[in-house]
Amino acid sequence: MAKQIVTVLLPEETIINKIFVLREEKVMLDIHLSEIYGVETRALKQAVRRNIDLFPNDFMFVLSEKEVEIMVSQNVIPSKQSLGGAFPFAFTETGVAMLSSVLKSKRAREINIAVMRAFVALRKMILNNAELRLEIEYIKKKVSNHDKNIELVFQYLDELLEKKENKKERPQIGYKLPKKK
Repeated sequence: MAKQIVTVLLPEETIINKIFVLREEKVMLDIHLSEIYGVETRALKQAVRRNIDLFPNDFMFVLSEKEVEIMVSQNVIPSKQSLGGAFPFAFTETGVAMLSSVLKSKRAREINIAVMRAFVALRKMILNNAELRLEIEYIKKKVSNHDKNIELVFQYLDELLEKKENKKERPQIGYKLPKKK
C-alpha cells in the first residue's frame, strides 16, 4: 500500500527529471531532495552536517561556484539568490540511499524507495539506449559495406561496357571455306 501512495504522490518521471550529471556522476541536488522529502533545505543540510561522517565525497559533494553557474544557466536552479549564499549539496545514488538513515520519518523512507527505483529506471534507460546505439552502429557499418560492394559492381560493369565498345572486328578464326565462283 505504501508503494502505491508514494507513486501517486511522486511519479517516477518527476524524480528522474531531478537527476543530473555532475562530475561524471548522476546526482540529485539538496534543493530537489528537500522538496520531494517535504522538508526544508536548511533542515536537510543540517541533518547531513550532523552526520557528515556518513557522507564521504563519493556519496555527497558541495557544488563549486562554476557548477552553480552552470546549473543556473540550465534552469536547474532558479538563481544564485535562491540559494541564500550557501552552495547546494549534490547527492549521488549512494548518498541518497544514505539519507534514509539520517531522515528517519516514514515519508522519508517511502520517498527514498521511490528515488532508488528512479535511479534504477534511469540506469535501465541508459543501458537500453547504449544497446540501441550499438545496433545502429552495426547497421551503419553493414550499410557502408553494402555501398562499397555496390560501387564495386558498377565499376566492373563500366569496365565491361568499355571493353565491349572498344572491341575491334577481329577476323574469324578457324577453318574457312573457299568462296564458290
